[in-house]
Amino acid sequence: MSKLCQSACKAARSLLSATAAASSPRTSLLAEGRNAALATLTNLGRKTLPTAYAYSYHHNSSAAAAGWLAAIPAAVYVLQDQEAHAAEMERTFIAIKPDGVQRGLISEILSRFERKGFKLVAIKLVVPSKEFAQKHYHDLKDRPFFNGLCDFLSSGPVLAMVWEGEGVIKYGRKLIGATDPQKSEPGTIRGDLAVVVGRNIIHGSDGPETAKAEIGLWFEPRELVSYTSNEEKWIYGVN
Repeated sequence: MSKLCQSACKAARSLLSATAAASSPRTSLLAEGRNAALATLTNLGRKTLPTAYAYSYHHNSSAAAAGWLAAIPAAVYVLQDQEAHAAEMERTFIAIKPDGVQRGLISEILSRFERKGFKLVAIKLVVPSKEFAQKHYHDLKDRPFFNGLCDFLSSGPVLAMVWEGEGVIKYGRKLIGATDPQKSEPGTIRGDLAVVVGRNIIHGSDGPETAKAEIGLWFEPRELVSYTSNEEKWIYGVN
C-alpha cells in the first residue's frame, strides 16, 4: 500500500509541474493518476470509478487533468489514513487472577474492556503450574515475594485473554489501575474491586514487548482469532 501512495504522490507532483501548453503529453500522467485512484476505490470496496472520473479518463483534456488532480490527493489521503490506522492496532495480554475468578468478577471485568471498544481475540480458563507461573513472573525472580506470587497464580483457575484495539496496551493498564488497589483511582478495576496488593484481581501487559512475550507464553498461534467486529465501524469510523 505504501508503494501505491508513492505512485500517487509522484503522479500528483508531475501533474502540478506540467505546463499548460496544449502540446504537453498527458496520457501517461492521467493513466497513472487513474490507477492510483482506482486502486484506492478498490481497496474501499468500490469496483467502479465515480462518474466524473470515468468521464475524465475517456476525454483527454484539461478537464481530465483537473479530475485526476482531485482524485490523486484523495487516494493518498485515504491510503495514508488506513496505514496509520493499521499501525495503531495492537494486542495485549490480560489475565484475571485466581481471586478474581473465585469472586465471580469475570463478567464485570470483561464488560469494562468491551464497553471501551476493545475486541477479544483469545480466551481460556487454565490452572497454571508453579513452573509456568515462574516463567510468567521471570522478571521478578530476584524479588523476595517471588515465590509467594507464583504460589498464588498457580493456586486456582486463571482466565487468560488477548484483547485487540488501538492503544489497548497503554489504556488497558489505565482500566486496570495501579498495582496497589489503595492507590488506584475510583473507576478502575482495582480501584473499584480490590483492597490489597496481594489480591489485586488482574494482570495486564505493561508494554509492547511484554505483551508479545506473554501472549506467546500463554497462547499458541492457532488460538488467536483474527476477525472484523460489526462494531468497528462505529468505534473507529472505518466504512
